[in-house]
Amino acid sequence: MVYVTRKEHFNAAHRVYNPSWSDEKNAEVFGICANPNFHGHNFELMITVKGPINPETGFVVDMKVLGNLMKTTVIDKVDHRNLNLDVDFMHGIIPSCENFVVEIWKILEKGVAELAPNAKLHYLKLIETPKNYVEYYGE
Repeated sequence: MVYVTRKEHFNAAHRVYNPSWSDEKNAEVFGICANPNFHGHNFELMITVKGPINPETGFVVDMKVLGNLMKTTVIDKVDHRNLNLDVDFMHGIIPSCENFVVEIWKILEKGVAELAPNAKLHYLKLIETPKNYVEYYGE
């Protein structure tokens, strides 16, 4: 089994808050991330795909094609967007990094299966800041 990873970068804004809570409770739980005027991040998204090497290409998956999948299905939808207001797959979901990476997984898992039938999405890493990131294995 070989694991290959591709990284893409995007910028996005969000407000982490629960609309069923008061402003006070949101501020208490989420701090400045609940700012009603939103805040932004320079995100990095890493995708790892696992599978056997195709003897005809030498690839598990063509990383350029994997990058294009990431761009067309996720990056183009979120780059320079507001996750709360502009991103269809995040409507009605608190845009924490944890929720965000799970929603991204749902999109990319289907795309990877179509790109490389013998490969499988193994792992996503969403880096929000140099100090904060989340990892998800589809569990």
